[in-house]
Amino acid sequence: MTRTRWLQEYGVYLAVAGLFAFNLLFTENFVSAANFRTQLLQAAPVCIVALGMALVIGTEGVDLSVGAVMALSAALIPLYLGYGPLLAVLVALVVGLAAGLFNGFLVAQLGIQPIVATLGLLVGGRGLALVIAEGKLVEVRSPEFLSLGNGDVLGIPVSVLVAAVLAVGVGLLVQRTTFGRQLVAIGGNRSASALAGLPVKRVLIGVYAICGVLAGVAGVLATARLGASDPADIGLLMELSAITAVVVGGTPLTGGRVRVFGTVMGAVLMQLVRATLIKHDLPDSATQMVQAAIIIAAVYVARERSTR
Repeated sequence: MTRTRWLQEYGVYLAVAGLFAFNLLFTENFVSAANFRTQLLQAAPVCIVALGMALVIGTEGVDLSVGAVMALSAALIPLYLGYGPLLAVLVALVVGLAAGLFNGFLVAQLGIQPIVATLGLLVGGRGLALVIAEGKLVEVRSPEFLSLGNGDVLGIPVSVLVAAVLAVGVGLLVQRTTFGRQLVAIGGNRSASALAGLPVKRVLIGVYAICGVLAGVAGVLATARLGASDPADIGLLMELSAITAVVVGGTPLTGGRVRVFGTVMGAVLMQLVRATLIKHDLPDSATQMVQAAIIIAAVYVARERSTR
């Protein structure tokens, strides 16, 4: 039991340290400011989406639509960028909020299983994004907007700073607020929480709304970094990466617990795995197989701990 608990609590940190040491020894040009910057930039959107996913999974739910919400937010940015970057970003975030509220309504009010409720938006959201963009990649040329994806503040990329601030905010939300304690309680036992008078439906809708907004943020940053809105590619398979980061970080799929810092480290681990495979001439598809194996291992460890 001690070994199982240790693996769930600290396994992600051991994995990150081990993979980092492997790259130090066997990967050329790994230790460089440019490489570290690239890895952090690529990990930031995964981290942001995973933070929202952690809250949803903490309530014993799941949101499969986060990648589609990213694509939908990205598709709308070029349409409103002519009115200013601020309005374009606000529209993208409002769309993410609306998508999250829609998912939350289906789960909380209609009682639809989360995997089914969010599956609809997974398909329909990306389809709508493709319709809005007319199936084309649209370039974004606003310097102010592009600085969100490629600019620095005191040498730190803006997107990394955004991810760090959001991680601290979500951590405080879970640990220091009534809302955070309620969502953990609901994930632990929804029926008992309802009998105790907790606002179960309101909390569930709020959790999915936050997840949608964070997916919108990730869509904005991904568009700014690429310098283009590509609804066919932005956010593709992001739900897999986010779920992997959350589960590996120690948040069980059965709910009742949210590990924010573990989720951040899980996102870093996923990026390190992908970068390591690519740098050693393995195809990107290998990353997906490794992610699947990591999910299975993490779920098994969580199940063993729960059973014991």
